[in-house]
Amino acid sequence: MKKFIPFLLAVALIACGQSETPQQAEVPTVEELAADPALLKELRQQCKTDRATLGDVLCNRVAEATRKRFYGDGNTPYTPPKDPPKF
Repeated sequence: MKKFIPFLLAVALIACGQSETPQQAEVPTVEELAADPALLKELRQQCKTDRATLGDVLCNRVAEATRKRFYGDGNTPYTPPKDPPKF
């Protein structure tokens, strides 16, 4: 019986923990945003005007998706010119 009461207390505390808000569950991933330019454009505009309502998580993902679309995968090789510049 002595071990059962702490176990019930632990289960009750876990059950009363914070649950995920519905808004956080619907936040698209960076890859989903980068694949849909129309949605990305709309969300960028909304983040500019009303970041407090949309939340930092979504607006940070929008910024990351915009960066990813602009820079690509980032694996562009450097190709120097064949002739060195003459100063």
